[in-house]
Amino acid sequence: MRVGYLGPAGTHSEEALRTSAPFDVEEVPYSTIRDAVMAVQDGAVDRAVVPIENALEGAVAVTLDTLALEADRVRIAAEVVHPIHHCLVAAHSLRLEDVTRVVSHPQAAAQCARFLRERLPHAERVVAPSTADAVISVRRGREPAVALGSRLAADLYDCVVLAENVEDHPDNATRFVWLAPADAVSDPCRDAKTSVVFWGGGDRSPGWLVGVLREFSDRGVNLTRIESRPRRAQLGHYMFFADLEGAEGRPPVSEALAALRGRVEAIRVLGCYGSTGGASGYTGRDRGSMRGPHLLSRGG
Repeated sequence: MRVGYLGPAGTHSEEALRTSAPFDVEEVPYSTIRDAVMAVQDGAVDRAVVPIENALEGAVAVTLDTLALEADRVRIAAEVVHPIHHCLVAAHSLRLEDVTRVVSHPQAAAQCARFLRERLPHAERVVAPSTADAVISVRRGREPAVALGSRLAADLYDCVVLAENVEDHPDNATRFVWLAPADAVSDPCRDAKTSVVFWGGGDRSPGWLVGVLREFSDRGVNLTRIESRPRRAQLGHYMFFADLEGAEGRPPVSEALAALRGRVEAIRVLGCYGSTGGASGYTGRDRGSMRGPHLLSRGG
């Protein structure tokens, strides 16, 4: 089985893939999250693992937008919550006060904002397509630069970890989803979660959203998440993403979704799925027991 993920090798997406894959798979890196999602849509891979929500920074917009607006033949098949521990990585040992540049994916930088603000306030911020790309660029560079990346990336690219657990909160975690072609997803267990997106049908009318949500509450369907994203059509129009407790094809979720179709312009079920087993941490790499930044270099 070929599984796509945000590459190159050494990203947190690859860590999540490795911890949750039920058997040996062929890992296929892609340069963007959208490319990984669309690879499933186009049949280039059998599955993909992509981030969808972070505990500190919230939803991963590109994942939601691609699933809602482009990948109509792709469904969420499973989810895995993976702890995210960022390391400060360099090509060789150096003091933090000598660092002139920090290379990072924007999500990683946001999750480590306090550490960067307090420990590297004068270092230039440079954006990278992924945390692994950040580590690679630092490894190839000559100036005293550091990257925010995983320990896996540091090991893969023969770099030095100057500090670990530099994220702002010790319980930082990201929810990843396994994606599959819609016709390849099996029926989930009774304790499944259903993810939907809907829009239109009166979204500028007073009380419209309240009426929509009552279709769930009146039937005792619990929403574990709801948020809006621009529809990319006209200012002021939004699409709403919701996660529901219960399986799509069983009451009361099936009844709520049927009622919802009479109130909205469009609704799509993004997936009906459970959690993968044994995916709470990265075996051999997880530093979750350590609290707060742990400096490994002198002068840090």
